[in-house]
Amino acid sequence: MELLILFGGLFLLLALGVPVGYSLLGAALACFASMGIPPIVAVQRVAAGISVFTLMAIPFFIFAGDLMYRAGIAERLVRVADAAVGRMRGGLGLVDVGASMMFGAVSGSAIASASAIGSTMVPLMKEKGYPDDFSVNVTVTAAIVGLLIPPSHNMIIYSAASGLGVSIGDLFLAGIVPGLLTGFMLMFTTWLVARRRNLPRGSFPGWQAFMRAAVFAVPGLMTAIIIMGGILSGIFTATESSAIAVIYTVLISVLVYRSLGWGGFWEAAQKSVRTASMVLFIIAAATAFGFALALLEVPAALAGLIGAITENPILTLLIINLMLLALGTFMDMAPLIVITTPIFLPVAMGVGVDPVHFGIIMMLNLGIGLVTPPVGSVLFVGSAVGGVPLAKLVRTIWPFYLTLLAALALITYVPALSLALVEYLASPA
Repeated sequence: MELLILFGGLFLLLALGVPVGYSLLGAALACFASMGIPPIVAVQRVAAGISVFTLMAIPFFIFAGDLMYRAGIAERLVRVADAAVGRMRGGLGLVDVGASMMFGAVSGSAIASASAIGSTMVPLMKEKGYPDDFSVNVTVTAAIVGLLIPPSHNMIIYSAASGLGVSIGDLFLAGIVPGLLTGFMLMFTTWLVARRRNLPRGSFPGWQAFMRAAVFAVPGLMTAIIIMGGILSGIFTATESSAIAVIYTVLISVLVYRSLGWGGFWEAAQKSVRTASMVLFIIAAATAFGFALALLEVPAALAGLIGAITENPILTLLIINLMLLALGTFMDMAPLIVITTPIFLPVAMGVGVDPVHFGIIMMLNLGIGLVTPPVGSVLFVGSAVGGVPLAKLVRTIWPFYLTLLAALALITYVPALSLALVEYLASPA
């Protein structure tokens, strides 16, 4: 009965349009009331959910990403990608993917990437005669790559939710190869679709223009190198690296690019506070919801169910992936990480899956949910940026969906893609 109240309350509140964080907290409170548990327990779990030192990195990484957007760093990355691959068939689509990969390496946010790259690339592609649905679909699916290429604040959430002290540095390292692989697969799909739809090609501006664009983009790209280098060398922790990322971004935006004024800084600060508050509240509410699940022994029951179905690692991971894909269609990424990690991670580890590898599987899997209706937040951002109806996007996005699913299968069943670099360059915890 309590389980019905928990999930029934959640679905009812979501159906009524209540924000995800309030829906999770309301469902947890209703469940606690039915079990005779004082409401103060929910408050304690909410407080405990965000009383994690590593979560302090999230506001800083969000702030750094927004500063980069307002400083025009995204536009400089677009110029580099355009000079490199813009001359190919559907070249601007390839530029979009390449720029998203580079921006992901300095922002770590799919929504930030869709907003920053989309606001630059979608109007440009429309101007050059590209179909509006193609332009937006490339943008939103390429934005998912930013969840894999470090730094990614969702990896920080996973590390905290795992309860195992999974190294954030190892997670960052593990995401590099899968992120590059997924990006190149999306580039190939973009090229194939461009050929089939006979989309335009650009022209090579020359090596001098390419080198000039690359040199101007280097200070922005150094953000990722400083973060990863500092973590791997032990100079600072992942949490400290987020604050350093903000300081470095401000310095290059003001002193090198000279493209960030007080107005832009203040707007970035305000938006980052709102975004970080929303993310952290969702994490806190999801912690209370997850505690209710634990009290009802849902993780153990689900693990037993999967174990009764199969003990084969391949089938186990397939079942987990299908469940996560289904959940990702109606709930945002952050709460799903907090809720599902304690449920599925022990099951995966029980069949020999490394927790770092499983974290990368979750990043891409739940990232696909961000571009899947009805709660695909990145898809909604792309629709708003491009002014394209959601129904039109969904009708033509399937080649990119298939590519993301193929990348998910490779990352799931070829652990070396995630773990080889970690094992070669083992980072401190």
